[in-house]
Amino acid sequence: MLAPYHDINEVEAGCDEAGRGCLAGPVFAAAVILPTDFYHPILNDSKLITEAQRETLRPIIEEQALAWHVAKVSPKEIDKVNILNASFLAMHRAVKKLSVLPTVLLIDGNRFNPYKGIAHHCIVKGDSKFASIAAASVLAKTYRDDYMKKLDKKFPEYGWRQNKGYPTKAHRAMIKAHGPTKHHRMTFRLLAVEE
Repeated sequence: MLAPYHDINEVEAGCDEAGRGCLAGPVFAAAVILPTDFYHPILNDSKLITEAQRETLRPIIEEQALAWHVAKVSPKEIDKVNILNASFLAMHRAVKKLSVLPTVLLIDGNRFNPYKGIAHHCIVKGDSKFASIAAASVLAKTYRDDYMKKLDKKFPEYGWRQNKGYPTKAHRAMIKAHGPTKHHRMTFRLLAVEE
């Protein structure tokens, strides 16, 4: 069972991102404040549950969270500030839009750029340990997947409905054949290293 952090006197916002390793599309991040008694049996790191389970959880999280927001940082911004800083920026944007002000941020991972005036804790694999981070991972992942499915309709040759912009062999083959789009991250290695 995933737990709240450890202090019920704190208003905890879990934060996580999706799409950091992709070649195309924005990086998305979510911030979620859950009630301290929130529980759902399938809630976990979004990578450890199925697409159908994520789709089941999303409206439950949105309905029962005390506050939530999803934000993104564009490929152009990623190329400007690098993917690590873009991930932090997406989290900052999500936190800024929360309707409830958190007193502590629970960050999935081991690094973070502090957010003005709010304490934070970095937790490695936090999305499989704490409910609010897991909820954030589900929202970030589902919103990003939906975004890439919409882009797929305009650029079907890249297979974004299936690969969501990740560096699969098929995706790289299509970049080689058709060239990159404005949605690709130009500072990333878009083509495979030749054997």
